[in-house]
Amino acid sequence: MRTITLIIVHCSANRAGSALRMADIDSYHRSLGWIGCGYHYVIPTDGTIEPGRPEEMVGAHCKNHNRHSIGVCYIGRLSKDGKPADTRTDAQRIALRNMLERLRRRYPDALIVGHRDLDPQKVCPCFDVANEYHDLQPC
Repeated sequence: MRTITLIIVHCSANRAGSALRMADIDSYHRSLGWIGCGYHYVIPTDGTIEPGRPEEMVGAHCKNHNRHSIGVCYIGRLSKDGKPADTRTDAQRIALRNMLERLRRRYPDALIVGHRDLDPQKVCPCFDVANEYHDLQPC
């Protein structure tokens, strides 16, 4: 069993309204020679929570942090004109919170962070994860 200390929120860097799904990310990551989707969960614009890589497997979503984290990715990040923005739909907001609540019950000591909190070169996921989910953080 892996020790999980981080739950990392990502975005896919697609334009708002993208029809991308976990299967598309899985195909792309396989084309890179990976064993499949690097995220453990993907949340398309309709708010469906799609499983990617099994939680017991190390992800491929955040350099230097994969061994001790779970990666959750929402589809979006770019506004219609291609600028970084929080493009989550209402359905994605609800699904992401529900997913994070479930993961916190499973991993009560894990911090919930955004990719950008671990790599200042990134803007992903285009919102302040720690602030938005402060009520879910460990005491």
